[in-house]
This record gives sequence, structure tokens and C-alpha cells, in this order.
Amino acid sequence: MSRIGNSPVAIPEGVTVEVKDALVTVKGKLGELTQDFSGVAVKVEEGKVLVERDSDSKEHKSKHGLYRALFANMVKGVSEGWTKELELVGVGYRASNQGQKLDLALGFSHNIVMDIAPEVKIETISEKGKNPIVKLTSHDKQLVGQVAAKIRGFRKPEPYKGKGIKFVGEQLRRKAGKSA
Repeated sequence: MSRIGNSPVAIPEGVTVEVKDALVTVKGKLGELTQDFSGVAVKVEEGKVLVERDSDSKEHKSKHGLYRALFANMVKGVSEGWTKELELVGVGYRASNQGQKLDLALGFSHNIVMDIAPEVKIETISEKGKNPIVKLTSHDKQLVGQVAAKIRGFRKPEPYKGKGIKFVGEQLRRKAGKSA
């Protein structure tokens, strides 16, 4: 029995949820998201979204909690939004942005210039004495995570000194160096 799938998703004020055929559309002040579904039935009642599975097959049980979580993420995204913050740890590592172009100096011979999707708002914070921070904000959780993972992939944190691009608040597993 899916415990997550059984709990309803509350719809806050200013958010509308429409179910048409096998497509859910969520509209809010920050944007609009759509998601197709199968193997479950979706109903909108009294300011709540209810997800019920069609049968007790293994496939339908697995989709039950999945779609409920996706719909909850969509509702939160169009009402509040999603944010990811990346921290650049290392001497000479810098980040700046002009509009939707992110310019990263990560110790390579050339800077990395990356075009960011228009749905994602980007902000770079550089304070003296602190590591530069890249802040990504959007209504689409999947898109923010994908862009953040792409940026992190340019220079993943290494386990000895911790240099690289890491998420703010991420705990790194550190290793001891050579023992002489």
C-alpha cells in the first residue's frame, strides 16, 4: 500500500488544477506545468488532488506514489518555486552572469560559458572572503535539478581538499592524505 500515494495534495489559493484525458495542467502565479499520467485516476475535489490506482498490480502500485509526488511538486513549484544553490570551493574559482549566460572560471585554460534555459532565473553572489554562490530558481523542479547537476558536473568536489562545485549544505566525504 502506498502511503505517499494515498495522501491528498492540498491546492493553495491562486493555483488551478485541471485534469483532461490523461493530462494534468497546473497553473499558478509563477507559471504553468503539465504532466501526463497512466495507471492511476486523478480527481480534483474541494481544493485537493486525489490520486487512486487502477489496480493492485506492481506497476500501478509504483506509479501511485510517483504521480502523487510529481503533482505535489508541480503545485509547490507554481505557487512558491524551487531553488538550488551551488557553491564554488577553490582558489580562483569565479562565477558571473550576463542575463541567461553563466560564465564559470574553474581552473581550466578557458572559462566555461553556459546558456541557461529561459525558465530558470540565475543569480551569482560573490562576496569578499566567501566562496562564490550560483543561485538557480524556477517553477519546474526537474529543470532546476538538471541545470544544477550540469553545472556541478563541470568540476565535481574532490575528496581530499573539497575543491569543486558543491550544493550549499552538502556534506562531503573527506579522505586522509598520504601518511608518511
